Amino acid sequence: MSNDQATTAEEIEQKVSAFVSDRVGAEVPADQDLFASGLVSSMFAMELVVHLEQAFSVQILGDDLKRDNFRSVAAMTALVTRLSTVGQPADV
Repeated sequence: MSNDQATTAEEIEQKVSAFVSDRVGAEVPADQDLFASGLVSSMFAMELVVHLEQAFSVQILGDDLKRDNFRSVAAMTALVTRLSTVGQPADV
C-alpha cells in the first residue's frame, strides 16, 4: 500500500466538491450545509461514505460516521485528510 503521491487537502476538496456537485446537479460551496439545504438525504449520505472510502482509500468507521463529518464538502475534506494521515509515519 504505497502512498507515493500524498493528496493535498485542496485536491481532496476539489474531488469531493466535483462528486457532490455532479450528483446534486449544482455547484456547492465548500461550507454549505448539505443536510440543512436538503441536498443530501440519508441514502445519499451513505453513498458519500462509500465514495470517500473508495476514492481516497480510507475506512470510515465508528465515531467517524457521524453526520457532522458529512455536513459540508469542507467537513468531508477534513475527515479524509485526517484519515489519510492515520497509519502514516509521523515526521516528528
